[in-house]
Amino acid sequence: MTSSDRAASEPQDRIPSGAAATQGPATPSESAQPQDRTPGPAFSVAVVGTGTMGQGIAQVALLAGHHVYLHDVAEGRAKAAVGEITARLDRLVEKGRITSGARHQARARLVPVTTPGALFGCGLVIEAVTEQLAVKQELFKELEKIVEDDCILATNTSSLSVTAIAGALRVPGRFVGLHFFNPAPLLPLVEVVSGSATDEAVTTRAYELMKSWGKTPVRSADTPGFIVNRIARPFYAEAFRLYEERAADPATIDAVLRECGGFKMGPFELTDLIGQDVNEAVTRSVWESFFQDPKFTPSLAQQRLVQSGRLGRKSGQGWFSYEEGASKPEPPAEPPADAPRTVTVHGDLGQAKTLVRLAQEAGLQVEFEDDPEPYIELPGGGLLFATDGLPAGAYPGEDVVVFDWSFDYAKATRIALAAGPRTGERARSEAAGFFQALGKKVTHIRDVPGMIVARTVAMLVDLAADAVAREVTSEQDADTAMRLGVNYPVGLLEWAAGTGELAVALVLRNLHEYHPTGRYGPTPGLLGRIDPLEYGDLR
Repeated sequence: MTSSDRAASEPQDRIPSGAAATQGPATPSESAQPQDRTPGPAFSVAVVGTGTMGQGIAQVALLAGHHVYLHDVAEGRAKAAVGEITARLDRLVEKGRITSGARHQARARLVPVTTPGALFGCGLVIEAVTEQLAVKQELFKELEKIVEDDCILATNTSSLSVTAIAGALRVPGRFVGLHFFNPAPLLPLVEVVSGSATDEAVTTRAYELMKSWGKTPVRSADTPGFIVNRIARPFYAEAFRLYEERAADPATIDAVLRECGGFKMGPFELTDLIGQDVNEAVTRSVWESFFQDPKFTPSLAQQRLVQSGRLGRKSGQGWFSYEEGASKPEPPAEPPADAPRTVTVHGDLGQAKTLVRLAQEAGLQVEFEDDPEPYIELPGGGLLFATDGLPAGAYPGEDVVVFDWSFDYAKATRIALAAGPRTGERARSEAAGFFQALGKKVTHIRDVPGMIVARTVAMLVDLAADAVAREVTSEQDADTAMRLGVNYPVGLLEWAAGTGELAVALVLRNLHEYHPTGRYGPTPGLLGRIDPLEYGDLR
């Protein structure tokens, strides 16, 4: 069965961690069936489906010391895949990642097979075939007739129900999801997914096996999107909604999320890399699986891109142009403005209190006033507030400017500001000058609820808290999955702890006031982490 690229294996810039090859037994042959199914180098692995993902999984298993059997229904495809994997092993030798001896040992353990019957005796069979439920069910029904009952059967599905695939099996308890991320040899995360009938012992064996492969496994219940693709939807969807609301252009939204939010890539450039059709299909699948829950609603703007064939890098056009000679648009930044000599800090700025130290280090005189309301007062009367989800125009008084969130304002190189309709030019200029004095680029965006980073992160945190509350995964695994699976700067619940779950809930509640569609109200999972008396006191 030819493998398709995983719909949810969203590529990220990662530093290869390297893999240590362990010595394995002599070269197996198709007629000499492996019998030892004890986890360890003698534990034989079969990979069915030899596309990009199947080859990547096979490479990881090889370098962990296993015999690996490759099978594909397309004639000659498994043999061709051996050549492609061998070429990658050669490149690892050239780069000094593995020794020449380790390369030869790994190659000796890699065997293409033409018939599924040759997989008898393997301790693990994992498929990486096309994302069609009927195809996977039929495949595993056939495999179950071949392998022994203690063989683990695993799917690398990114979007289908593990429980549904296992539903056709005689022994569904030995079936588990092992969702690798693309490219499998480089990205460390593997989601170990238990179906409703999966035996706990099988889940534990699979989890420990992934650790022995040098991976970082996380446990997930069988839920749409598992951990990463469930929680990550707002990273894309909120950016697209902000564009639809004309808060800013794609290049600006990307820049703010990268340079202020600390994300490795912005959602527009990332989905162009993934493929708009692939990313939109994952979003639509999760949305439909959750019975069209508004928290997962797809984007009309992205749908139009897909319908017009603008799929990103692979088609030459997406949110940006990748045609020869095309250059990526530069996000706008405010021209240099005079820095205020003195600022007055009112109340406790919370996560933004780092700005006080940065201002003092920049030579600004900082004065302090006790106040229940946290903000920074500028000499000309302008008032700087960290966004709480309300647009600047909703604040009482004049000359209000709101600024976006950052997990680490010291490391942020860009800050997004939004001014209300009653904000004068002097306040706008002084606000820009203040942040420029701290070494930040300043970008003014349209005054929309929640701005960019705060709105995106609040939604991400909400879904992470919801997943933990519903026992989809643990808090630790949720944070690990988002850091390693999609390269977030920190785990979302760690971010919430630093910013304050109360602040996150306030952003969501205020967003709901402006968009009462059911998309933005905080979930019970998030509210359960907050003192209800404090939440009730929020304005």
